[in-house]
Amino acid sequence: MTTLFAEMDPDDRVWLLDELPASVAPRLLRGLTRQERDLTSGMLGYPQDSIGRRMSPEFVTTHPQLTVAATMARVRGALESAETIYTLPVTDHGRRVVGVVSLRDLMGAPDDTLIGDLMNDAHIAVVSEDAETAARRTTDYGLLALPVVDGEDRLVGILTIDDAARILKQEESEDAARQGGVEPLRRSYLSTPIRRLVRSRVVWLLVLAVGATLTVQVLDSFEATLAQMTVLALFVPLLIGTGGNTGNQAATTVTRSLALGEVAPRDVLRVLSREVRTGFCLGLLLGLLGFAIAGLVYEWHVGLVIGLTLVAVCTVAASVGGMMPLAARAIRVDPAVFSNPFITTFVDATGLVIYFLIAKAVLGI
Repeated sequence: MTTLFAEMDPDDRVWLLDELPASVAPRLLRGLTRQERDLTSGMLGYPQDSIGRRMSPEFVTTHPQLTVAATMARVRGALESAETIYTLPVTDHGRRVVGVVSLRDLMGAPDDTLIGDLMNDAHIAVVSEDAETAARRTTDYGLLALPVVDGEDRLVGILTIDDAARILKQEESEDAARQGGVEPLRRSYLSTPIRRLVRSRVVWLLVLAVGATLTVQVLDSFEATLAQMTVLALFVPLLIGTGGNTGNQAATTVTRSLALGEVAPRDVLRVLSREVRTGFCLGLLLGLLGFAIAGLVYEWHVGLVIGLTLVAVCTVAASVGGMMPLAARAIRVDPAVFSNPFITTFVDATGLVIYFLIAKAVLGI
């Protein structure tokens, strides 16, 4: 294990150490050479979700006043140690990034060409920046490598495209798990102990179970209404299920848009306007269908209650579902964690209140 650990790149070591028990890290680090230990320990000093823990500190740089020939000699000398040679940061004498140059451009230029004449503007990330944000920028711009700088704009590492894709894959897996009400697994499903599976699911089940008491309280409050017309109870699962699904659809769409940078908390009014209209249109379509089916099977005034409730519930659920991810981002909570459990609890209780109020108004009970 120690030998394999020593052969890994520093960024891969940090990935591994983040998944292992804390007690294992010191033993593995002691098996490294001083240089490798310093590189790895330096990365472990950055915040947990920052790009500093995911960058590579092994890279090749060049200078605006160097020639292509001198730069290629640098590249050949670092072939064994550098994370990538396909994009080279160009730095000044203070290690500040002033541009980037690609290996393609180096190979196509005369040997005496100055790097300053070849280099392009550089996109950079600050070492404390969120890893997902930096990775998203790398893939959005189609960069082979993104220079990472410290608080004084000095180059400290690079994020390669393969590491960016790895970060995004992990983040999307975590979001998908949390939207389903479970904590993400850190290993494959079949190798995960049963106790870990239970622990990953039980928290949100307890949260939802406590939230479901609100639904029970609503049903208890309208017990007299149900007693006068028991047919209303038959439609409760349909209505709260439709509301929950509508809200979760909206939350998933907005959460994805947040991750892609298409919307931000400042767009709250625009998102609300779109979700109100979307929810109303969905409710109208489902409401017409519900009105027709319930009216034919039972009575037309029952169908009217179902139709109106579907319109109202879908509108409210889509609006709340669209707002929750934005609210979560505004208070610095993971939208995937916060949105769906809250929506399920809120929409179930609110949907029932709307349902029984409409029933009392239409049926006169």
